[in-house]
Amino acid sequence: MASIFTRIINGEIPSYKVAEDDRYYAFLDISPMTKGHTLVVPKVEVDYLFDLDPQVLADMTVFAQKVANGIKAVMPCKRVGVAVLGMEVPHAHIHLVPISKESDLDFRKEKLKLSPEEFADIAKAIAENIK
Repeated sequence: MASIFTRIINGEIPSYKVAEDDRYYAFLDISPMTKGHTLVVPKVEVDYLFDLDPQVLADMTVFAQKVANGIKAVMPCKRVGVAVLGMEVPHAHIHLVPISKESDLDFRKEKLKLSPEEFADIAKAIAENIK
């Protein structure tokens, strides 16, 4: 059975897409730690990030860098934090989280609740700032 991320990539489940190319897809996390929290996934379904082909992983990092720069351009933050956990969904992914302090990147804290309009506005703003 396809992972939830594969289903998102295939358009079977809606998402707030911020970037896409032929090999990668970036979309807003629907349970964000901060506004602009984005997931970057490869379109190939591999469970663990470090099991990806080395070139796919390297290119995914470059794709994530572009997305992170788009996030930083529109979200008030000092940095875009990066986390690789991969325990909750069996599909390799990178979390990009706008942060102003290290504690902003704490997966144990309560997640934000945003309206569909807020998600759509954030996704659009990030997408427009990816170069």
